[in-house]
Amino acid sequence: MSGLTVGVDVGGTKIAAGVVDEAGKLIASTRRETPATDTHMVLEAIADGARELRAGHDIVGVGIGAAGFVDAGRAKVLFAPNLAWRDEDLRGELSMALDLPVVVENDANAVAWAESRFGAGRDHDDLVAITIGTGVGGGIVSNGRLLRGGFGVAAEIGHITMVPYGRRCGCGLQGCWEQYGSGRALVGEAREIARHSPAFAAGLLAAAGGDPEAITGEMVTAAAQQGDVGALHCFDEIGRWIGLGLAQLAAVLDPSLFVIGGGVSAAGEVLRGRVEETFRANLTGRGHRPVAEVRLAELGWESGMVGAADLARTSDDSAVPGSDQ
Repeated sequence: MSGLTVGVDVGGTKIAAGVVDEAGKLIASTRRETPATDTHMVLEAIADGARELRAGHDIVGVGIGAAGFVDAGRAKVLFAPNLAWRDEDLRGELSMALDLPVVVENDANAVAWAESRFGAGRDHDDLVAITIGTGVGGGIVSNGRLLRGGFGVAAEIGHITMVPYGRRCGCGLQGCWEQYGSGRALVGEAREIARHSPAFAAGLLAAAGGDPEAITGEMVTAAAQQGDVGALHCFDEIGRWIGLGLAQLAAVLDPSLFVIGGGVSAAGEVLRGRVEETFRANLTGRGHRPVAEVRLAELGWESGMVGAADLARTSDDSAVPGSDQ
């Protein structure tokens, strides 16, 4: 399929939609609040955003990046932790509402695809992208194709058990990776330091008006980039957990590249360097095998839209155009 497509990034708080060309360039975009508890209203918000963009552009298809488990047919959201979707036929309902071809994909898969096509991984055929935000998401590109698994729900890497019977996770299990290596974990560590060692967290407390519970991820990132000792300690902590997780993934998947995206990646080298150090130290067979690069994502907030839009265009086989697959 050639021409302009719309990519929609559906999250728990916002729905971002954009028109994307064949080179991965975002031409126009719009945003809506997510009415997370009303499935019908979420569908209406998605359709409304797509119609707004379609009014000014000749659109040939729509890609939806949804935060949830998407079936192998890329039609239904089987489960969404932050939305009310349960076995929701997004493709069927939106295709009817918009009279356009629609493809549904997991949001982190869309990010991985965008980075592999147009971003940090455009020179690699085998990569793992991880999105570090409130939780930890992932997408795998293997030999130029998205790896979806037998049921469509591969790469839910945030729910790998890192600590048996550890911290309780929103998925219902305990000790999941995202409980230790996410933005939520970063903020939790900062607040705990501020409560128990206020002198160590003086900079963070000053930014938060003296209230540990008012500390945000953005505050921790800004303080770390300015050299604040307490904030840097927080990045030491999550950097170790993320790097350890990458080493486990490398043992199974052997990618040539890891791409780190999501809101926490705004910390830049403060995060990336710590992750890479732990990853290298825990890599099985280190010293006797090639080591994957660890890069920061390049496309930022656009990546979900760009990836979903491109997947709508390449939905026949989800292989990188020009590959031999």
